[in-house]
Amino acid sequence: MRFFVSDESGKPKYEQLKTQIRSAVYSGELAEGQSLPSLRRLAAELGVSVLTVARAYDELADEGIVHNEQGRGTFIAQSSAEVLRRRLMTKTRESLEEACAAAQRAGMSMSELEQMLADIYTDIEQQRLG
Repeated sequence: MRFFVSDESGKPKYEQLKTQIRSAVYSGELAEGQSLPSLRRLAAELGVSVLTVARAYDELADEGIVHNEQGRGTFIAQSSAEVLRRRLMTKTRESLEEACAAAQRAGMSMSELEQMLADIYTDIEQQRLG
């Protein structure tokens, strides 16, 4: 797995790294128990400070996505994909609640809202597939 960070993204580099690791875990590209690169090695590959990588790893550990083993390294935690899935589902529900409230304020019918959701979902799926 190759990671990368960009100065142009507008996001802090540790956040970019966290996002990539989360995505790789959720997609199965990084499996439970798999080791991540050492702090020094990944920092050198990315051209960033060791502290940047350490912050990303520490915050992912706080989220339950990875776990650190003293002297051994950082590993993908057991059930980390399920933890991420539950978080994404919670975030999706919150976003949908806001969207439904806005749709009601706009006087949209359920069928109009369903059609809009289906259209957006299809557009995103097509973008993802390229």
